[in-house]
Amino acid sequence: MSLKNETREAFQSTKSFYREYTKGMTRQRLGRDFHADSTRLKELYKEAVGEDEESESGRKLGPHIKGMRLFNALSKRLNPTRRLIFGGSIFGFFLHYFTTGFFSMALLPLSFAGILMVLMLELLEKIDVKKEIDLAREIQLSLLPPSDIKTDRVNISSFANTAKEVGGDYVDVINTDIGTYVIIADVSGKGLTAALYMVRIQAMVHLIINQSKPKPKELLLELNNYIKSGKRDKTFVTACVAFFPKDKNHFVFTRAGHNAPILYNKTKDATLTLRTPGLALGMTASPQLDQYLKETIIEFKSGDSLILYTDGLTEARDLSGREYGLSRLQSLVDIYGELDAKTLISKIQSSLELFIGEEQQIDDITFTCIHRN
Repeated sequence: MSLKNETREAFQSTKSFYREYTKGMTRQRLGRDFHADSTRLKELYKEAVGEDEESESGRKLGPHIKGMRLFNALSKRLNPTRRLIFGGSIFGFFLHYFTTGFFSMALLPLSFAGILMVLMLELLEKIDVKKEIDLAREIQLSLLPPSDIKTDRVNISSFANTAKEVGGDYVDVINTDIGTYVIIADVSGKGLTAALYMVRIQAMVHLIINQSKPKPKELLLELNNYIKSGKRDKTFVTACVAFFPKDKNHFVFTRAGHNAPILYNKTKDATLTLRTPGLALGMTASPQLDQYLKETIIEFKSGDSLILYTDGLTEARDLSGREYGLSRLQSLVDIYGELDAKTLISKIQSSLELFIGEEQQIDDITFTCIHRN
């Protein structure tokens, strides 16, 4: 009886290990990961080997030259100690086939152990880096505004999801004694670099608004001055700023190369896109940008809604490669535009998740809704 129990426990333990080990290994996920990894290896190969022909003689590179270049490119990614172990293990692996006796027998397991040790150290290091990035993600999320904000005249709800652990989309709501600023922006690029830049932009936005309470156009010009102050900085930022003054039935709006927001007008029961002119921040000096940016006053009465979003929303793709698209988003706002901000954001989020399905997110997705009470 005891033996049966031990066998059953061993079977259950093995079954649990198998389930944990194969967790997430769906056919779609494996296909996506294989495609991503093979693409990355192709990039590494092209980066390491370069052209297949020698530039001077025009002769094709031999397999041994390509192999040496690839090995060198891989080795340079390791620190000196690991590079020594890795190189020695590879050398020992090949030497095993040209020697005999006890020395030959010992070379193979030692070489394998050396490569395995380097692999384990690299994996541990990657885990440590991921922990730090997860911490950075938590910090970035803590800088975002609450998902649901209510004032006397408007209620604001937002959604943000990054393609990687951290991202370059920025949404913010800043209340002042003269009104409420709503800012949405998209920093070029993705990942940690874009996220760090986004934090810098957010700090500048708060500093400028707290100091001078500028109009939307003035705020964007100040941000452009900051971006262009770095001569080596090639980053550009698309942005929209909407300012909702207290006790007014309108908002002041400026767009800098960003996706055109969608406005729902309850009186007309219709939507329109606010395609005002404007270049992205960082593309030109502020005197030139001043000529392109346009500040517009738009009526905003009870029941009206404004949707601000980044291109990750409309360019999200399903498994067949189709884009979510502006028309799909606009249709949703047509139907649910008069609902409160939180409900409308929830409808868009549900529609997006249903559309994407199991497809991997390729860009940061951020959108916010401002609804007039």
